[in-house]
Amino acid sequence: MSDPAQNADVIRMALERNDRAVQLRPSVGRGTATTNVTWHGGLSCEVTDGPWRFGVGMSDRYGGANEAPNPGVYARAALGSCLTIGYALWAARLGIPLREIAVEVQADYDVSGELGIDPHVRPGYLAMRYTVTIDSDAPQEDVLRMLDTAERNSSLLDDFRNPVPVARTVRFVARQEG
Repeated sequence: MSDPAQNADVIRMALERNDRAVQLRPSVGRGTATTNVTWHGGLSCEVTDGPWRFGVGMSDRYGGANEAPNPGVYARAALGSCLTIGYALWAARLGIPLREIAVEVQADYDVSGELGIDPHVRPGYLAMRYTVTIDSDAPQEDVLRMLDTAERNSSLLDDFRNPVPVARTVRFVARQEG
């Protein structure tokens, strides 16, 4: 395992370089992220994003084959990993020494909404919580300031807390008659 202090220096220097670049040319920090998902039959699909490929599927309780984690696992993992990485990023940036960061994400659900059984129950999560465990020699008030800063600047936490406009485009495959 590498030296956390050395990693903090590398992270801090990279962030300072990125800050300068975006301040000089704001367009450098803007773009569109694209992820492609392809159905493989049944209740599984493959996700491709740049060099990354991974599967998503449903459990046998839903008629799936337990081939891969379900979308909810990835949603919770996305939030937890975004928070964890954000804490490490801001700790390095603010000079807060860390030995360990762990985030547990919990989500309450009621499948009667998702299954269309009860129209009064939303299909998504009813509530989410996360618990952060930090091992650091820094004073607690410094650690709390770092956590607050990281959360205030967390892109995925913002996406979960605030509605994001979502638009659908449909493309139909043209069938040749003959």
